[in-house]
Amino acid sequence: MNYKYFMPTRVVMGNDCIVNNSNLFQSLGKKALIVTGTRSAKSNGSESDVKKALEAEGIEYVVFDKVMSNPTISCVYEGARIAKENNIDFIIPIGGGSPMDAGKAIALLAAQTIDEENLFSGIYEDKVLPIAIVPTTAGTGSEVTQYAILTNDKAETKTSIATDLIFPKVAFLDPKYMTQLGVETTINTAIDALSHAVEGMLSVKASTISDALAVESIRMIMEVTPIMLEALESNNQSKFDLKTREILLHASLIAGMVIAQTGTTAVHAMGYSLTYFKDIDHGRANGLLLGDYLRLVEEQKPELGKRILNAMNMTGSKDFKDLMNKMFGKKEVITLEEISKFSGLAIQTRNIGNCIVKPTEEDIVQMFKDSFY
Repeated sequence: MNYKYFMPTRVVMGNDCIVNNSNLFQSLGKKALIVTGTRSAKSNGSESDVKKALEAEGIEYVVFDKVMSNPTISCVYEGARIAKENNIDFIIPIGGGSPMDAGKAIALLAAQTIDEENLFSGIYEDKVLPIAIVPTTAGTGSEVTQYAILTNDKAETKTSIATDLIFPKVAFLDPKYMTQLGVETTINTAIDALSHAVEGMLSVKASTISDALAVESIRMIMEVTPIMLEALESNNQSKFDLKTREILLHASLIAGMVIAQTGTTAVHAMGYSLTYFKDIDHGRANGLLLGDYLRLVEEQKPELGKRILNAMNMTGSKDFKDLMNKMFGKKEVITLEEISKFSGLAIQTRNIGNCIVKPTEEDIVQMFKDSFY
């Protein structure tokens, strides 16, 4: 049995964990760049808590709050320029997947010169600004991964910067920042985390450690699905109490620890086109596709499929697909021409090479059809 495990991020979780552990910022430098979107970090209190903690430690800060959903390459180069101009020592991304990924990319670009042509090459100097990260959704697990996923218009997809350099030094996880999240966002992000855990078990890089973590993450998320359905039916976000938010945040963290070791597989390869071309939320895209990929796994690797479905407390992939259909309701319209295009893009990704069950392009076409027709 041969495998490697590396996860260098210090994780601090709990109520008021930022202000109660402000000393952890001291070793990172004297001036921080706070990276956020335009609104949520301000409204949920996370940005305020970070500023209080920095001020308590005598650390200066600059705010870059121009990160959009699915951040672009130009966005992170702008953030890096601001970091350089202000002699920033470390980066604090606050938010969901978009600000976290943007902040991690900025930390890399602010410490060295990388042109756009080589941004996703994986070949970098051994230089990066330290990162202290604050997730405010429970889905991406970016707080414990070495990935920063950006919109790549040249490739017409989302592309990942992948380097151990951008593992955060410390992650602060406080579920109170998620109490304002709507029902749809809560469900989409939870299914993103579920997809990470499942795809981790379907990766050629899976190990006994990553599988143990994945099973626990799957179990935790699936136990919350009745609350998700209840919240969806009543359109009432208060159904997600603080304890439930904490469970989802913990499950997302663990799933992030999984994909930090394993990477993702076919579902992400297919889902990127749905997000790029159809503007379908990333977690929703994964959820719409995951059931049909699990069917392929059942057919080709039945024991592996059974292990995953057992963790879900389900008897077959059809049960899981039925659950996703309940959660996601009416599906977007995808044409056959689009399916052909998306399948051609998916088969070229490195995610496919990472699959234990490697779909052919024909398999991918069929999964798209089964998911949307």
